[in-house]
Formats: sequence, structure tokens, C-alpha cells
Amino acid sequence: MISRVSMADDFDRERFPGNFYQGMILKLDRARGEGIIRSHSGREIEFEFPFVQVIGAELRGRMPGIELLREGDVIGFDVGWTSRGLRVTIIHPRGRQPEQH
Repeated sequence: MISRVSMADDFDRERFPGNFYQGMILKLDRARGEGIIRSHSGREIEFEFPFVQVIGAELRGRMPGIELLREGDVIGFDVGWTSRGLRVTIIHPRGRQPEQH
């Protein structure tokens, strides 16, 4: 018999892999270092460098990790409340390699 706890854990892992919300980068303005993520439920949430952390990014430059992001990418993310409202605080790219210049 499957316990209620393990069923809930399986459900949460499907909805929130790695404990992140699932979404897509809807808009990315590299010059300004800001963008919008559309959540799985359809909500649009803004992000802005340097106030967002990109997992897997080297800590260098003004916008660490922006090279790992592209419009249309499916990503994991987390949010937090700021003085400007709800904002994305962490972005977890899903398997994209940094662009070589």
C-alpha cells in the first residue's frame, strides 16, 4: 500500500522538479538585463539583473548567467516579494550550455 505522504511527494516532484516552479522565458532584454517568465499556470513574472541568481552561472560581470538564458527556454524558477512586487529571484536553466563568443 502506498502511503499518503509518498503520493504527495511524487505529485510535488512532478509539478515542482528540483523544488522549482516550471515556466518559460517569455521576454529577455539583454541590454537592460531584465525579462519576463510565464509560469506553468500562465502568470507573467518579471526578473531583473543583478537581483536574480542563475543557477550554474559563473559569478562574474554585471549580469552573471544571462548567457545561459534564451527566449522560449523552459526553466525552473523561484520567486520572492520585493518593494516592486513579486519578482523572480532564482532561475534554473534546463540543460543549455553557455554561448561561446
